[in-house]
Amino acid sequence: MNMLPETMTAVAISQPGGPEVLTTEQRPLPVLGENDLLIKVTAAGVNRPDVLQRKGAYPPPKGASDLPGLEVAGAVVARGEKATAFEIGTEVTALTSGGGYAEYCKVHEGHALRIPTNMSVLDAAALPETFFTVWSNVFDRSGLKAGERFLVHGGTSGIGTTAIQLANAFGAEVFTTVGSDEKAAAAKALGADHAINYRTDDFVEVIQRLTGNEGVHVILDMVGGDYVEKNWKAAAVGGRICQIATLNGVSDKVNFSRLMIKRLVHTGSTLRPRDDAFKAEIAKALDQHVWPLIGAGKIKPVVDSTFPLAEAAKAHARMETSAHIGKILLTVS
Repeated sequence: MNMLPETMTAVAISQPGGPEVLTTEQRPLPVLGENDLLIKVTAAGVNRPDVLQRKGAYPPPKGASDLPGLEVAGAVVARGEKATAFEIGTEVTALTSGGGYAEYCKVHEGHALRIPTNMSVLDAAALPETFFTVWSNVFDRSGLKAGERFLVHGGTSGIGTTAIQLANAFGAEVFTTVGSDEKAAAAKALGADHAINYRTDDFVEVIQRLTGNEGVHVILDMVGGDYVEKNWKAAAVGGRICQIATLNGVSDKVNFSRLMIKRLVHTGSTLRPRDDAFKAEIAKALDQHVWPLIGAGKIKPVVDSTFPLAEAAKAHARMETSAHIGKILLTVS
């Protein structure tokens, strides 16, 4: 095996600000804990939390790398003394609490999964962040079942394209909101039964009409703001709403009587600060329930665009246009 270098190229956040504050620099390789893997990164995913961290609004949890990047794919090149699940040279994709924008990344071995045999290492970098998030919130926390109606906002985002495919694969009727007719067509091609252009239609009115005023059973929302009240209107009696972000800010006025009358559950979560054991359990569930579907070609990540690691600023600028359909990736090596 080739000796590992002492330093690596990484993209750091020089100060809070716009995409231009992302700069390349040389860093020492990460120091592994006993349960860690060192991955030589082929590609890394770009996600909304990276943008928030760049702006100074989402600091990394204690003990995590200060570098952005929450998911990577590549080959295992070193292991901690208790990390025995993957041999050196195994190609994996993994969730990480930070550090993905680099040539090498440290991950907990329980948060890594073998790359499906029918998938490139590049495409596999688009899997962890959205698949861990959607599985945890839609199926574990919200309990989506076959035959139920499911709504995800932002259907052509990384989360949206993942949620549509998973909900469809497990037998739900899928609704989504999108910002253009082009995105509506893309969402339907992925398995959405109903794609609502929120710029031209009131999604609450459309959902009530399509469901005979019964509403949807589970809603995955990353918008927040005035969508809180709208989600409660669109939800069925006994519906479950799961909040995973508040891109439109917090809501300062909601009608709690609607929550009570409909017996709704409005919950939420963030993934990054959760402990290693929690994330490892999600990885096991994905390996059991979802990876076979990926291996069979029934589900695949949607990749919008790729940028070299040194052009991370351009990748962030692309994300902030909201024009993308699917995941944005950085190619590293």
